[in-house]
Amino acid sequence: MKKYSWILVAGSSLLAFTAALEGDGAKIVGLITGQAAFVDAKDLKPGVFRKITVKDLPEPGDAHPSFGKMSPRPEGVLPQVPTGFKVELYAHDDLKAPRQIRRAPNGDLFVAEEATGVVKVVRDSNGKAEISTFATGLAPNPRDGGVFGIAFYPVGPNPQWVYFGLTGAVVRYPYKNGDLKASGPMETLVSDIQPGGDHRTRDIVFMGNRMLVAVGSADNVSQSNRSQTHRANVLEYTPEGKFVKIYAAGIRNPVGLAVDPKTGVLWTSVNERDNLGNNLVPDYITSVKEGGFYGWPWFYIGQHEDPRAKADYTGKDKETLPREAGETIDKVIVPDVLIQAHSASLGLTFYDGTQFPQEYRGDIFAGEHGSWNRTPMSGHELVRVPLEKGKSNGVYEDFMTGMIAPDGNAWGRVTGVAVGKDGSLYVTDDGSNTIWKISYTGK
Repeated sequence: MKKYSWILVAGSSLLAFTAALEGDGAKIVGLITGQAAFVDAKDLKPGVFRKITVKDLPEPGDAHPSFGKMSPRPEGVLPQVPTGFKVELYAHDDLKAPRQIRRAPNGDLFVAEEATGVVKVVRDSNGKAEISTFATGLAPNPRDGGVFGIAFYPVGPNPQWVYFGLTGAVVRYPYKNGDLKASGPMETLVSDIQPGGDHRTRDIVFMGNRMLVAVGSADNVSQSNRSQTHRANVLEYTPEGKFVKIYAAGIRNPVGLAVDPKTGVLWTSVNERDNLGNNLVPDYITSVKEGGFYGWPWFYIGQHEDPRAKADYTGKDKETLPREAGETIDKVIVPDVLIQAHSASLGLTFYDGTQFPQEYRGDIFAGEHGSWNRTPMSGHELVRVPLEKGKSNGVYEDFMTGMIAPDGNAWGRVTGVAVGKDGSLYVTDDGSNTIWKISYTGK
């Protein structure tokens, strides 16, 4: 059982955070709150905990874009991880902008190369990655996006299908454990997801026999004529692709989806809106309430009205954003964990391995890709969200950092994370075209 205690250090925003495993002694690290929780990505250090709350949000202001400039990874430089952990380069050759990564039941890692429309399989051979191509042609119109989501069905040890989320469709291939290449033809199950606009990732998870698909909005705050039908939502389908309902609404760009294996609750990582300032609007990681409304485009992080999208705004096309009775300010759900604005939170997973110490088991790990809309930069890290009985108290930990080059530009962008069959974390980085392996050494 995890125990958490909080001790205020007078006159400072720094708190002492104690996470003690029963009978295992205390581990004390810093918890940074308030305005001090907003930081330059170059100053991120592993093992630091942060908590951003609703009262910490600034007033809307001007944005300071950085335009996401990238530099090559300096020779010999690795990301940084907390004491007791080791990070190493696991795979680099034969990868082109790896994005979502998911573990198959037999332990193979499936990796989506969104821009190329290719899904690859990474198999471990005595600690070394062997990479095969499972399927190609999953970016029929690369300008509109490609493949991102990956899910196996039925849930359990012996799936029959592997599903892929394309920007405009959900498709599946026959699959049995150990397949390194698609053994049958692609079947298109959902073909009417709108492909246009800014947000192209379509993640997929199964909750039993319910297929959930994440679809981001077509633009920032719906100030264009782009249709928003079934966008900024998590949608529910049958495994055969029949639309059931909007599972949750008002989520600007729900990039990553994951189901807590202990509680069965859906969680998502979300990219919030741009151009309201360096520290607004926070991205977030949250449990998703069925039937819940999270505010987009009219409200953000609870009862904050976006000055660019008034409460009665329906767009130039009256059918673009039909208002529902539940889409009111008093119905907006405040997310569980607020992440520094413009971190661009992407893939997430629950730690279900046994290699890491007990205090990490059941926690969330999520990739923070980094955005273009903040100077100084944010993101470019892997974060951990500690959970207690499936609940978060709003705290997250900077877990894998150090991806900023000496010239001030980023060299890495964390995109996805999966737990390997060995209990290590495997982290995709589409900035350096790499999969990183994080293992626990205890040293």
